[in-house]
Amino acid sequence: MSQKFGPYNVGETIGHGTFGKVKVAIHEMTHAKVALKIIPRRVFKANANSSNKIMREIKILRLLRHPNIMKLYDVVQTRHDVVLVLEHVSGVELFDFICSRGLLPENMARHIYQQIVAAVAYCHRHRVVHRDLKPENIMFDPSTSTVKVGDFGLSSVTHDGFFLETSCGTPNYASPEVVSGQVYAGPETDVWSCGVLLYVMLTGSFPFDDESITVLFRNIKSANYTVPVDIPRMRGIYCG
Repeated sequence: MSQKFGPYNVGETIGHGTFGKVKVAIHEMTHAKVALKIIPRRVFKANANSSNKIMREIKILRLLRHPNIMKLYDVVQTRHDVVLVLEHVSGVELFDFICSRGLLPENMARHIYQQIVAAVAYCHRHRVVHRDLKPENIMFDPSTSTVKVGDFGLSSVTHDGFFLETSCGTPNYASPEVVSGQVYAGPETDVWSCGVLLYVMLTGSFPFDDESITVLFRNIKSANYTVPVDIPRMRGIYCG
């Protein structure tokens, strides 16, 4: 007997998230294909931080509707699980796509980057900061060249006069404010991460990278990086 969550007939596992499996499913009436992020209730009981992260992601995804942001359609609750019904996105993680290519042609990188920036600008207009922008959290469909930003587990809603102080996200993409332990408004950290993303797409490497986290943070705080000489147009973007 096939597994069901509400009106959704569950299919194969297509991924593994931090808190549980991701499965493809079909709505029994509309036949729409969706992705189900299945989170066992024991996760909520075992770890308050994990519970807060999941509830924050649900709250924020319900606020957002943009063509370049993964949609949350519904939340189904059962005795044993909380199930996020998400847009099913074809394609691969942008990280895997970049790794398979080494680096991206400028025209392709520009098209992808424009979509990422459009999604981030939309979030900021709605007072949402992502705080963990990186290729692993972005889906890319090569057949349509479409980008979908996902994983809002570290995101936050901002308010006038309200500052964030949590150090979160991936170190290589973190802004100087974050690695310095300063309070920050939020949007500026996403903008910094977008710049790192563009660099990674065009060069296939990080602008800031070191085995020592101390050296890495020092380089980020001092903006100590180099622009490859074979990408001259980047110099105007990164060197002012």
